[in-house]
Parts: sequence; structure tokens; C-alpha cells
Amino acid sequence: MKNVLFIIILVLIVIVSLLVYQNFTSRPPEGPGPDDGTIHPRPPEPEKQIKFGDRLYIRILKAEDKFELWFSSDNKPYELYKSYIICTYSGGLGPKKQQGDHKSPEGFYSTTKGLLNPNSNYHLSFNIGYPNAFDRANGYTGDFLMVHGGCASAGCYAMTDPIITEIYGLVEQAFAGGQKVVPIHIFPFAMTANKMAQYQDSEYIDFWRTLKPAYDFFETNHKVPMVEVSGKQYLVKAG
Repeated sequence: MKNVLFIIILVLIVIVSLLVYQNFTSRPPEGPGPDDGTIHPRPPEPEKQIKFGDRLYIRILKAEDKFELWFSSDNKPYELYKSYIICTYSGGLGPKKQQGDHKSPEGFYSTTKGLLNPNSNYHLSFNIGYPNAFDRANGYTGDFLMVHGGCASAGCYAMTDPIITEIYGLVEQAFAGGQKVVPIHIFPFAMTANKMAQYQDSEYIDFWRTLKPAYDFFETNHKVPMVEVSGKQYLVKAG
């Protein structure tokens, strides 16, 4: 009798163990733990929007083929809206000095409402304002240096038609919102200490050193510096 009872208890234990095991293994996973090594993608950040009345600033980095569009709301520091790839520019690094050298300018320029051209042969365009006071003081020549559509350049910055459509529309909106001048600062490259050391033997290094304070000021403050021309040189002041 004792043996029979022992067998019954043993069978019940086995049955209960099987049921517990089956229930445990059939449960859906509760999700990965914090240290399971799974990479979870972050949700995309909301796209930045340039509102009517925001101010614009354009920064071009030639060697990186970067055309950066920055914006400021309510006089706050500038934020990067978008970095576009320049389709092409011409003449390599260094400033433009004379008509026909096919150089795309470097330095501190700006565009205004009157320099917009909706009837451009290159879809849409706006003049960057070359020659500026620095260029004229140094006897540099040239004209009709533009940011435009397409992908051909003889001193201009060509952005392709779809990209110039977006940029042109935002520049036009800035003027409609009250901005009188959109600064366009054109640097040969991101003017870090390492980059300056890399190009220290360039024939243009002395000129580039006059551009660097403006680059550094904007990198630190995200505000556009004031730039004057004195003694045929750029003089950068706080914004």
C-alpha cells in the first residue's frame, strides 16, 4: 500500500513539473533586458523648420563641398538647418582675383533681395556680391558670381536644380520676413588647427589666416561676426 501511494505521489510531482515547464517555455518573451546587447534605433528627431521671420546665414566650406544653411529665431544663436553637397565649383582653393580665372570666391559676401534672379539660365540663382569691399581694395575683378542650379561652374557655386529651389525659396522667404541682407561666408575648409597646419605651406595661407577669426567666432558663439576691411585686409569684430 505504501509503495502504491509513493508511486502516485511521484507521478503527480512529474506531471506538475511538466506543466510548469511547458507554461514557462511557451510564454512570449517580455522584451530584451537592458544589458542584452541589442541595439535599439533612436526615434528620428523632428525635422527643423525655418519659420517666416527667421534670419538666415550661409556658410560654404569648399574643400568639404559643403553648403550650410543656418537659421536664427527671435535673435537666438544660429542653428544648422541643413548641410547640402555642392555639385561643383571651379578653380580649386584660394580667392578669386581676376575676371576669367574661373575661381569661385572665398571671403565674406552677402546677397540681397535685388540680387535674386528667378529667370536664371541655371534654373534659379542669387548673386553673392562679388567683388566686395576687400576685392575692390585689392584690385580684384569679376562679376556675376552666383549660387545657382545645374552642375556647371565658371566661378559660381552650382547646387543642382532641386537643391537651389529649396535654398532660393528660403532666402526669398527671409527677405519677405524682413531680413535685408543674408551673409554668405565662404571658407576654403573647416578652419580647425589641424586643417590650418595641413595647409600651412599653401600660397594662400596668409589670406586664410585673416578668415579664421570669423570662422572661430561663429563656431564658438553661433552668431555672425561683423567684418570690416582695413588696410586691404579683413578685420573681424564681434557680432
